[in-house]
Amino acid sequence: MNWVLVPQAIVTGILNGGVIALIALGVVLIYKSSEIFNFSQGHLLMLGAYLTWWFAGANETGDELVNLPLGFAVLAALLTMALLGFLIERFTESIKIPFKWAFNETIFVQKTLVAVFVVAMLGAIIFALFFKLTRAGLSMRAAAEDHELARSAGITVHRVFGLSWAIAGMIATAGGILLAMLTGASLTLSTVVLVAFPAILLGGLESLPGAIVGGIAIGLTQELVETSKLITVRNSSEIAPYVLLLIVLWIRPEGLFGQKRIERI
Repeated sequence: MNWVLVPQAIVTGILNGGVIALIALGVVLIYKSSEIFNFSQGHLLMLGAYLTWWFAGANETGDELVNLPLGFAVLAALLTMALLGFLIERFTESIKIPFKWAFNETIFVQKTLVAVFVVAMLGAIIFALFFKLTRAGLSMRAAAEDHELARSAGITVHRVFGLSWAIAGMIATAGGILLAMLTGASLTLSTVVLVAFPAILLGGLESLPGAIVGGIAIGLTQELVETSKLITVRNSSEIAPYVLLLIVLWIRPEGLFGQKRIERI
């Protein structure tokens, strides 16, 4: 382990975990409301980033496309992806900020990383309140528990599913925009969901706080593995999240914040 780089890895890992957590939130939202595991979240993320670029940007020759102001472009992309998420469900039934560390080492993190982390934390709080305090959130929880019972209580289950996919589309767009600000918009953006999946399972499939904790844990794990002095260990950072997931599931099969379900016969 290269101990000189450990402080930097911890800070960067936590902030990178915010990106993973934000993506994981969209997957957990759909599973929590409909018990459907959304494997398309990475592609929604990539499409949201490209839509924002299309609404705000120009093509390779410099010709304007839609050329909306950035704020309106983001709003247009969010609304478009919300509609797309709803339709998917319906038809399928680099500025640096210095921080002083205790060992007089200066750690640099990007402003965007801090912004992503803050957005993820706010997202967790908003969704927790949404599920606990709003009628739509309570309807989603009821639909996830028992579709037939929810229908008997007057809940339109298909409408609940459509709403969850619409919100997930907006979350994916927000994650795609923030991730594109870090790495640039490319077709490889969709592969980031491969890191979000172990974060979701680690935290617990139905837990929004678990998605945040899982994302941060995965981000930390990857960054710490990359500080190793051994090349073979550093090169294994892509599989490190799955190794951590196996260890956690071996000890706690339902994840850190997952619910134990007891079925009586």
